Amino acid sequence: MSKWLDGLQPTAALLLRLTLGIGLMYWGWGKVIPSHGAPALSAMNHHAAFVHSLGMPYWLGYVSAITEFVGGLCLILGLLTRFWAILAAINMGFAIGLVTIHKGFAGSQYALSCLVIALMLATYGPGVMATDHRIGLD
Repeated sequence: MSKWLDGLQPTAALLLRLTLGIGLMYWGWGKVIPSHGAPALSAMNHHAAFVHSLGMPYWLGYVSAITEFVGGLCLILGLLTRFWAILAAINMGFAIGLVTIHKGFAGSQYALSCLVIALMLATYGPGVMATDHRIGLD
């Protein structure tokens, strides 16, 4: 049975990348793409102000927004997977520690799941169904 399960590892890595990438892009969209008619950087400025209100440097709000949106897209494509997975893990760690922890497990379980998936991708790699693998970056 273990050989059969081992054969599913490429598909599992793909599903992990897609799950994390789609989730990050979904939540990052509103932090990067402004509402209709709003100035170009208004969404990122708003997120940066929120991050600053948590006691973090203002510029980390931009890093966070880009990590979620661009990193999510790169994870879907399997491009620079380990790099974006590490940034996503850090981002989710701060999200848990500064935003959701006071809501208990129920409020933190999404960020915790993303953190664990990101750590898995950072340590395991993108899998053979990734652009990284095709261009020799895994």
